[in-house]
Amino acid sequence: MATLTLPTAARRLEAYTTGEPIVLPATGSAPAFNRVAFAAAHVVADPLADIDPWLDTAVDWERTIAFREYLWDLGLGVAEAMDTAQRGMGLDWAGAQELIRRALDAARARPGVKIACGVGTDHLPPGPDIGVDDVIRAYEEQIAAIEAMDGRLIVMASRALARAAAGPADYARVYGRILRQVKQPVILHWLGEMFDPALAGYWGAADHAAAMETCLSIIADNAAKIDGIKISLLSKEKEIAMRRRLPAGVRMYTGDDFNYAELIAGDEEGHSDALLGIFDAIAPAASAGLARLAAGDTQGFHGILEPTVPLSRHIFRAPTRFYKTGVVFLAWLNGLQDHFVMVGGQESARSLAHLAELFRLADRARVLHDPELAASRMSKLLAVHGLA
Repeated sequence: MATLTLPTAARRLEAYTTGEPIVLPATGSAPAFNRVAFAAAHVVADPLADIDPWLDTAVDWERTIAFREYLWDLGLGVAEAMDTAQRGMGLDWAGAQELIRRALDAARARPGVKIACGVGTDHLPPGPDIGVDDVIRAYEEQIAAIEAMDGRLIVMASRALARAAAGPADYARVYGRILRQVKQPVILHWLGEMFDPALAGYWGAADHAAAMETCLSIIADNAAKIDGIKISLLSKEKEIAMRRRLPAGVRMYTGDDFNYAELIAGDEEGHSDALLGIFDAIAPAASAGLARLAAGDTQGFHGILEPTVPLSRHIFRAPTRFYKTGVVFLAWLNGLQDHFVMVGGQESARSLAHLAELFRLADRARVLHDPELAASRMSKLLAVHGLA
């Protein structure tokens, strides 16, 4: 345990004493799960690079790949170059390609680990002249690049398509064209506007129910080329409704960082697998909980995962697109990187009050690996802000 002074919502300073972290059993090997589980992984910035962080990107490749090794050690798959890695929000396509190449090289040295890689259209220059055919060519270019590296694909939502499409038929045309070409089944990703405002109206409708009909139609027409779909709408009701209508053999990967525990546990009609940014931040708890679920201990699963849900809801609170700041902050508190510096200068995207509450919730969820280290680092951050 450790004691430190933290600011409160009432603008006062109060003493806080930490509890005990989750202790994983030493098995010597990654645990087995009865759910497919990917963590969307962040990138570690290079704090010593002499760049303008709002304009340029510098990645510490060694620490970034070491973080993926840490996730694999816990039995989790890695969803690479996704929005958690600040794709399109600091990490461009050139950087994503390098990240994917390095991560795939690391995965080849570890037979059996899971990795899937995001493809999109983020190298298209924004502008009113971008059309649907340009979107198709952009997807094809990225797919070809990643398939040339033998990478499995996650087809990310396209900002360019959201802007160029005139309606649902354009989405059917784009996805039908690219899915016919892929070498192996892909994971689709429906990223809601709460994560990226530029994706409002995706699938050709502002109403999620209408959008879902278009998406389900595309999946039905291309089911043999689709492993599953990850939806990130932060609504368990919408996810369950869609999950129950998926074709046989097509997985639902929960992207609901508000309700993941109950969605993964499932009900009498099915369950969701997982592809979650929060699993980056709570990886040991996710691993321990999934191992309990695989052993038939549903109560134990909820006992580990449910306390992490308030933490996740705080990290992903609106504006949700700034959740990456909380993910990286927790990696720093837990000693998984040596600094709290982010690509794009995004360490400044959340307030000190937000980070202080994150510390409390992480402790209550028992996901501070070493409370003494976490308290020491939190105290240093407070001192930088004049709260020594």
